[in-house]
Amino acid sequence: MIKVATIAGSDASGGAGLEADLKTFQEYGVYGMAAVTLIATMDGDRDWAHQVFPLSEEVLRAQLHTIFDGIGLDALKTGMLGSTYAVDMAADMIRTHAIDRYVLDPVMVCKGAGEALHPELNERVASVLLPLSIVVTPNLFEAGQLAGMDTPATIDEMKEAARRIHARGARNVFIKGGSRLEGQASALDIFFDGKDFNQVESALIDTRWTHGAGCTVAAAITAGLGLGLEPYEAVSRAKKFITYSLRSGFALNRWVGPGNPAGWRKGFN
Repeated sequence: MIKVATIAGSDASGGAGLEADLKTFQEYGVYGMAAVTLIATMDGDRDWAHQVFPLSEEVLRAQLHTIFDGIGLDALKTGMLGSTYAVDMAADMIRTHAIDRYVLDPVMVCKGAGEALHPELNERVASVLLPLSIVVTPNLFEAGQLAGMDTPATIDEMKEAARRIHARGARNVFIKGGSRLEGQASALDIFFDGKDFNQVESALIDTRWTHGAGCTVAAAITAGLGLGLEPYEAVSRAKKFITYSLRSGFALNRWVGPGNPAGWRKGFN
């Protein structure tokens, strides 16, 4: 059995974070494990306002010990870490256990927000974890933060951001542009391996229900790597997976709705 893990926050609504990761791992047919860094809640009495509750260093260390030392794993992803100690412990485990297939999802902003959650912590993620990753999966805002430039708005700007992020240590850079690029009529992402660029493209899905999409993409890439796919193969398959997921998205309530990781069953091959 292929064993993969996520070090990420728990989304009490179930649509994003480690809940989305575990659902994706299950759909890929790999065995998923999770170390919880924090718990994110949403308040329906306050227009779905978010709160974040980090877990203690002791609790996180015990979870990592269970996964890395007690079981072992074939591939790993990190999502929202939420603390310096979470970043440093993740890096230490990756180095100590020589985890080569590590995907960094550099969660820096909640959907709908336009500012970095924790700028100092984000810089630590970039300096400590980016050089350990085989693939990093920023959205446009996160790509700009990692690259030290304004948020990319064109394909050329995405490529420049990818070059800068690769220069900081990431072996492969996958920037998710989706529908947010200027004048773009398709969902377009950029993959860069340090030499060549590949445009990863699909039809736009007309939906508001995209909660957890970034987590799902990174988890799908992680599962693909665990199954032995090369980075670009894993990314290409993940793109198809998220397309089917978004086509099957649904409303949870009047504020939010996720994709459906089981959507591939309707036609993924």
